[in-house]
Amino acid sequence: MRCALIIPAWVPEEIFPTRTAGSQINYWQPLGTLYVASCLLEAGHEVKFLNGAFLSHADILTAVGEWRPSFAGIYSTAFGWPGAARLAEDLKRLDRDTFTCAGGPYPIAVQEGCLGRGGEGLDAVVTGEGEWSVVELVERLERGKGLEGVQGVVFRNGGAIVTNPPRPLIADLDSIPFPARALLGDATRYVPPPGTYRRRPVAVMITARGCDRRCLFCFQIDRERQGGVRGIRYRSVENVVREIELCLRQGYREIKFIDDTFAADYDRAMGIAQEIKARRLDFAWFASACVNQVDTPLLRAFKEAGCWAILFGAESGIQKNLNSIRKGITLEQTRRAVRAAKDVGLTVSTPFIFGLPGETFEEGLKTIEFALELDPDLANFHALTPFPGTDL
Repeated sequence: MRCALIIPAWVPEEIFPTRTAGSQINYWQPLGTLYVASCLLEAGHEVKFLNGAFLSHADILTAVGEWRPSFAGIYSTAFGWPGAARLAEDLKRLDRDTFTCAGGPYPIAVQEGCLGRGGEGLDAVVTGEGEWSVVELVERLERGKGLEGVQGVVFRNGGAIVTNPPRPLIADLDSIPFPARALLGDATRYVPPPGTYRRRPVAVMITARGCDRRCLFCFQIDRERQGGVRGIRYRSVENVVREIELCLRQGYREIKFIDDTFAADYDRAMGIAQEIKARRLDFAWFASACVNQVDTPLLRAFKEAGCWAILFGAESGIQKNLNSIRKGITLEQTRRAVRAAKDVGLTVSTPFIFGLPGETFEEGLKTIEFALELDPDLANFHALTPFPGTDL
């Protein structure tokens, strides 16, 4: 079956403040969509990827009209939902027989609500990890069968909305084929935020899913932290390194690891770094870690394996505010981690959040003072946003 996987058209001003959009613009490789694409390809389907970061709404409709897919999977974040809903309606106007399905953070959070008012152009929503759900859904459509019982899918059946049982989290992440990066086209177009990469092209990779933190502001599919080890499901070191080697063969010169916390399993993180060094894999890399899960030996191993920068979510300079968001760290742990990372020669990035529950204006100023005390190479400040699906 012909399957189009689409990120709706967007412009920076729809996501970033108008005055700073030009300096904040970045284009991430859409890993979730690429994982779904690889599973569809492995199942024998044709896949076309259309990225609205580089295509207008009209361009996407033209491409779909020319290719005439039977299935259109539309990715949506909270910011992107209006564009996704509009695209679904316009795809239906283009061809009523195209099956339209939404996935991504917003549909996972809102679920059947996406098929209500404003989502009339959608036939279905994937309510969890999409790899196996989309493949089973497409196979049902190809055979002319109904969608009853397809786990992790909410769909229309005549005038009714049917909610199937959730699909269990994928336990064996090594069983998923690597993301279909070949569908991206020119890889040099995909760049992380300014100051967070050194070489191009940059691949984005995730070596585990989930997080053992319970921060109020963060979205996690596994809200109860039931999967894997304390909510984290890990890929094996060998599987991770094989994907790194594939990326290098594809011409990538840097990899940005986007695990919520790369060092949650200390021995595994050390194993990845040691294996990269042992195989003499030449690439730069960037990772994020929790300040209470790293030490000097691990950070030194990262540096020796080609890591040039690390991000620590500092969030606040006020301990009670860290406690209120359930961050699970102390200010002293942040100080030690930043100092250790700088001592081994890593570039350090520390994001902070204003507007935490109970924060006063004076405490916001103290957070700025804490950032100055830490003296990271890069500090950025964000306004707290209560996204759907978070505990906020």
